[in-house]
Amino acid sequence: MLVMRPAQMSDLAEVQRLAADSPVGVTSLPDDSGRLGEKIGASEASFAAEVSFNGEETYFFVLEDSDSGRLVGCSGIVASAGYSEPFYSFRNETFVHAARELKIHNKTHVLSLCHDLTGNSLLTSFYIEPGLVDSIAAELVSRARLLFVANHPERFADAIVTEIVGQSDENGDSPFWDAVGRNFFDINYAEAERLCGLKSRTFLAELMPHYPIYVPLLPDSAQEAMGQVHPRAQITFDILMREGFETDHYIDIFDGGPTLHARTSGIRSIAQSRMVPVAILEERREPIRGGRPYLVSNGQLQDFRALVVELDWVPGKPVSLPGAAAEALGAGEGASVRLVAV
Repeated sequence: MLVMRPAQMSDLAEVQRLAADSPVGVTSLPDDSGRLGEKIGASEASFAAEVSFNGEETYFFVLEDSDSGRLVGCSGIVASAGYSEPFYSFRNETFVHAARELKIHNKTHVLSLCHDLTGNSLLTSFYIEPGLVDSIAAELVSRARLLFVANHPERFADAIVTEIVGQSDENGDSPFWDAVGRNFFDINYAEAERLCGLKSRTFLAELMPHYPIYVPLLPDSAQEAMGQVHPRAQITFDILMREGFETDHYIDIFDGGPTLHARTSGIRSIAQSRMVPVAILEERREPIRGGRPYLVSNGQLQDFRALVVELDWVPGKPVSLPGAAAEALGAGEGASVRLVAV
């Protein structure tokens, strides 16, 4: 059974194995035991803290195969993007240039460096093993953290954003970085992202141009890369777009990948999920007929658990959980769980 839960320091070696396989551009998963240890430690402190508003907390979850103890995925949430340092993005804008006497009226696409999204909550650290990309496990890794937000809204902002990894090739070269960032740093995209993962994105971002960049002056390859998604990030992009996130307004300042944005209350897994009392099913050998898969989570903090269960649930009624699923969730008879259809 695959179970989503908060990461623990004992997971460090397994988390580093996942980080080593994550694509270039996922700076929130550096292949460095020291940084990952700090990440897990900060997450443990955040889960343990009493919180009444979103601050500097970070929450890091892992997807565990409970039969083998092996980790197969992870994801995270930052309560406030840019809490301790600015959160930079490129904002898509249109400049209008007009000459009345010449009867010329031009609209030009420009990119303006901004930190408009500072203070929003931020989805980070998504990874799923390649063999599970097209399975329901990817939905669990991405969306279970949204059920956590639904259970603990006071810990998060009114809007949530996420940066999707943009285009780069097998050599770690990015057309957008080569056209923009490389003019200010004599390093390739892969090295820039590695440095950001080990230190901070801000120290590079603050050296980026603070004046508007006229998109028509960029090479065609860079223009075409803007807003495009890395093949290995397509799954999380698709899931979040189905959740109601929107794109087109902001892009990543390094690789030009899309930055998604949504009002927290309007996200599907939050708006459509329901708290439901639990009834324990007697063990049965036959599959549930007429059922469908649901994401189910308990409402706890440090003992948060989430999984996918095939259910024949009728809205307004208690949910009948198989004994193994109820045990994995730590939800006994009469307890309440949050669920939403996959």
